[in-house]
Amino acid sequence: MIAAPELPSDFPFPQDTDTRFSSDTDFSEEPDGRTAVTVSLAAKGKGGKKGKKPAGEKGKGAKGTGRLNGHHQENGMENMMLFEVVKLGRSAMQSVVDDWIESYKTDRDVALLDLINFFIQCSGCKGVVSGEMFRNMQNSEIIRRMTEEFDEDSGDYPLTIAGPQWKRFKTSFCEFIAVLVRQCQYSIIYDEYMMDTVISLLTGLSDSQVRAFRHTSTLAAMKLMTALVNVALNLSINMDNTQRQYESERNKIVAKRANDRLELLLQKRKELQENQDEIENMMNAIFKGVFVHRYRDSIAEIRAICIEEIGVWMKLYSDAFLNDSYLKYVGWTMHDKQGEVRLKCLTALQGLYYNRELNTRLELFTSRFKDRIVSMTLDKEYDVAVQAIKLLTLVLHSTDEVLSPEDCESVYHLVYSAHRPVAIAAGEFLFKKLFSQREPEEEGAPKRRGRQSPNANLIKTTVFFFLESELHEHAAYLVDSLWECGAELLKDWECMTSLLLDDPLPGEEALTDRQETALIEIMLCTVRQAAECHPPVGRGTGKRVMTAKEKKTQLDDRTRITELFAVSLPPLLAKYAMDSEKVTNLLQLPQFFDLEIYTTGRLEKHLESLLRQVREIVEKHTDTDVLEVCSKTYHALCNEEFTIFNRVDIARSQLLDEQVDKFNRLLEDFLQEGEEVDEDDTYQILSTLKRITAFHNAHDLSQWDLFTSNFKLLNTGIENGDMPEQIVIQSLQCTHYVILWNLAKLSEGSSRKEDMVTLRKQMRAFCLMCQRYLTNVNTAVKEQAFTILCDVLLIFSHQMVSGGREHLEPLVYSPEDSLQVELLSFILNHVFIDQDEETNNGQQDDEAGKIEALHKRRNLLAAYCKLIIYCVVEMKTGADIFKQYMRYYNDYGDIIKETMSKTRQIDKIQCAKTLILSLQCVYYEKSKLVLHGNQTSNGGDGIEFAFKEPSPQGEGNPPLHLAFLDILICVPEMLRFMTFQMALQREDCWLPLISYRNSLQAGGDDDTMSVMSGYSSRGSSVRSKKAKPTAATKESSSSSEVWQQSLQTPVMMPSPHLTSTAMREPKRGRDDSYMGVYPLPHDQQTPHPHTPQHHPSQVTWMLAQRQQEEARHRRGTGLMEEDEEPIVEDVMMSSEGRLDDLNEGMDFDTMDIDLPPSKNRRERSELKPDYFDPASIMDESVLGVSMF
Repeated sequence: MIAAPELPSDFPFPQDTDTRFSSDTDFSEEPDGRTAVTVSLAAKGKGGKKGKKPAGEKGKGAKGTGRLNGHHQENGMENMMLFEVVKLGRSAMQSVVDDWIESYKTDRDVALLDLINFFIQCSGCKGVVSGEMFRNMQNSEIIRRMTEEFDEDSGDYPLTIAGPQWKRFKTSFCEFIAVLVRQCQYSIIYDEYMMDTVISLLTGLSDSQVRAFRHTSTLAAMKLMTALVNVALNLSINMDNTQRQYESERNKIVAKRANDRLELLLQKRKELQENQDEIENMMNAIFKGVFVHRYRDSIAEIRAICIEEIGVWMKLYSDAFLNDSYLKYVGWTMHDKQGEVRLKCLTALQGLYYNRELNTRLELFTSRFKDRIVSMTLDKEYDVAVQAIKLLTLVLHSTDEVLSPEDCESVYHLVYSAHRPVAIAAGEFLFKKLFSQREPEEEGAPKRRGRQSPNANLIKTTVFFFLESELHEHAAYLVDSLWECGAELLKDWECMTSLLLDDPLPGEEALTDRQETALIEIMLCTVRQAAECHPPVGRGTGKRVMTAKEKKTQLDDRTRITELFAVSLPPLLAKYAMDSEKVTNLLQLPQFFDLEIYTTGRLEKHLESLLRQVREIVEKHTDTDVLEVCSKTYHALCNEEFTIFNRVDIARSQLLDEQVDKFNRLLEDFLQEGEEVDEDDTYQILSTLKRITAFHNAHDLSQWDLFTSNFKLLNTGIENGDMPEQIVIQSLQCTHYVILWNLAKLSEGSSRKEDMVTLRKQMRAFCLMCQRYLTNVNTAVKEQAFTILCDVLLIFSHQMVSGGREHLEPLVYSPEDSLQVELLSFILNHVFIDQDEETNNGQQDDEAGKIEALHKRRNLLAAYCKLIIYCVVEMKTGADIFKQYMRYYNDYGDIIKETMSKTRQIDKIQCAKTLILSLQCVYYEKSKLVLHGNQTSNGGDGIEFAFKEPSPQGEGNPPLHLAFLDILICVPEMLRFMTFQMALQREDCWLPLISYRNSLQAGGDDDTMSVMSGYSSRGSSVRSKKAKPTAATKESSSSSEVWQQSLQTPVMMPSPHLTSTAMREPKRGRDDSYMGVYPLPHDQQTPHPHTPQHHPSQVTWMLAQRQQEEARHRRGTGLMEEDEEPIVEDVMMSSEGRLDDLNEGMDFDTMDIDLPPSKNRRERSELKPDYFDPASIMDESVLGVSMF
């Protein structure tokens, strides 16, 4: 029943088919044999009650006329204004409905005919229901007639048509139905005529096999039901008020009791009760006639409409609808295969869980479907996952006992999701769960700050959660997830610095070293998030335009960051000066400072303290990460726009002077000592070189002439061969930076010619030095030399003169052939190796080490592939790379595939030649042959290679490498046709040639390049349906002439275009001259089905099987075609097309979702009613499937 149990129980929800029908109940047979039931609601509720006809109303069948919006109408045939007005959506819907009500009061048949045609037209049907049809035909007959009027060429209808005009149609359509019921709720809907007719029509349309009828009528019926729910809710409220007034009046003493008022209230309550009975009968009819069938429709949009509206009913009228009898439909549909429907389920439930007063009614549903909701947080549709997390947040907010720790943990880890909406929803859940319990602050007490702040424990909780998640490199993602709901907490940097600098309070446990490291990392991420105002890498599509409010917040946050950390950063650096990880994070903070505040805030002494601490860290550390972040700190502070530039520049110059002088002094001693260098001197020169290299990355050190000293060091390493590898690596990198900085100055165009000549000499000498280091015994040195050499060759390639830099043309450098060979040899020897070889060479065998080694090899391969893409090396060198595609697909497949794609865009012909060369290499490796270098000299390289070597078995046999054409099917370029007699013999050894020839014919024209074949075009390849195949020619040439003539291959005739077999002429008997798929010589026409055959490859074997199958079909009977073309492929493809077309035209009444298994009737009779059993509300008619 619709009403809640406490409502009067004399109008039960019908559970069986024993429904009383009025005399106009319509039973008619539909085309599929089912009985269509059109229920008249006149007999439900008040059996003998007559309709309340307004004054002046004409009876059914009267030939009256009416007016709608001032336009004349007769029998509904001429007036289309109701649909047009709603479609335009310009007029106020109130006036449109009022006009229709006036028309209904004048002549209700004509007005109802208008309304019926309105629903028909809203479905996209061109047909019109006439007055004669309305009077004399049943609903099922009318619907069948309207079905015939649909435009079969188009599947669009108003609810699905795209365009701005139709975007507002659905809203206007729903608004019209809601206003119509609201305006008729006091009289017309109780006349037992209008609503009965509309509900009966919508029920019939919703059961139609036409999708447009079903979709539109379901939407109308659900919106009509929602409007009736509002009416029922108002009636329920009025009944409660009337009952209270009646009880109040009756409880008065007899002297003060007004009997007339009691009678009036009693009559009013009776009338309200009758009206409520009628409304509930209407709702019962819509629910059983439409919803129960359509929530399982095959169309996702229809299912989504039903679920969305039932959520509205349960929220509006919870007393009647919020029970397990209705909640089960939402629970079942959460398993729907379409994300749109699952999303509607979750949004419907969110409206219920948001109201805490409804929680007690949701306990059984929550216990039953909680696991499903938790699993939906990992839904493949991100929108569904987001709403599932939000629903769990509401569940958590309503009660803290429902979700188990395991349920919560499954949501916690989603804060690290790459999809930002999912992560933010999970962050809100985490914030509600962990941070909802705050220490209450006493009113009037001074606000506690720093370590005593209420946020102190919450910040510690954040640190603990971050450490327990064991994703220590993803603090930025955790901060971004919590930013929207916990920005106030995350911006409490004063509390964070206090936790790091101040001593713990009495009884408070101090942070461990690991916790302090995590807190510093989180603090850095919060500062970056506040200063940059965009999510970390991998979240979001790009920087969005900030609003004025967001810009103001960003400026305020940067001011707070500078004022706070300008003072607290130096003591933090002093405390953690020896901890590389902590110092690396802390030294990134100045990059987000507003440097002007150092001057305006009179913080110069703190700047001096910061510069002093940074210098001490540079002198104490040799870690590359620490030195690079120190270099970036100086770079951020050395901004010429601010007054602090001079002070910072002086400090930087002093530091670099000392380091360069120290390096030159150590280098001189190092070169003089030769082989007697001790470890201390090696460490000193290495550490100094590391500092210089790190600073040279961000700062121009050209004034110190570092090229000469580094080149001496590298040359000594080549001559002696015993240079420590780290010194060589750092020296190579430093020299590389020298060349790049010199190039940067020359690019500005203001340098002298001598500088260009000097740079040219330095660059060529450095390339030669790197080339010599490619043969070094140390792998790390060779990899560093290779990487830098690739970068230099790419930078100084011919493309450097583009963009108005023609003056740099003297610097262009193209590698010699010897250098190209060495680069390729390095890739083949150091990249394309197996894991077993690396393990045998002493490399790490742990998983992390393997991943790191693979990452390094991928970088090396990518560096070389860039040289191929930008034509720095010859494209043909890529053949040795491309041939590794399949073997190393898992490791380098993406890099090689992208390289192929880029080279193809540059030069398609040369790329094809390179691919053919790589395929030949693979072919020879597989067949253990020796590759001859002169076999790929022209455009038909692969084809000539296949025909180059004659058969060792003598003339008349196929060439030795003919099977290579199986490979060329994937990369066809052109086929040189030669005609000779032996090719006309249908033997399996020629199948590679047949297969390759057919691939060219079927390939069409790729990338605007036509592939010429025996047929001039795709269109000309289709012969006339009455044309006969040409007979085979007789042998007329000797075998010695075979290879001097063009080849006419024994191929299948071209397949015809897809043609429906129903359109072809009737079959005829076969001619006696029919020879099968191929015209065979007379001595070979007798088939030998059991003769074993040898096929050189899987492709040729499959082709042979298909041709044999075609031959068997040709010899059989039952073909509809008149011509003798092979039709196997066409029949199969046409069948698939027809099946797809048929499936598109079929609409199933049931959706493909997994509902809970239902008990059989005997088991159900022995068990208590299960509100979540679908069989408890469905009979056989519900489970029927109709197809269109």
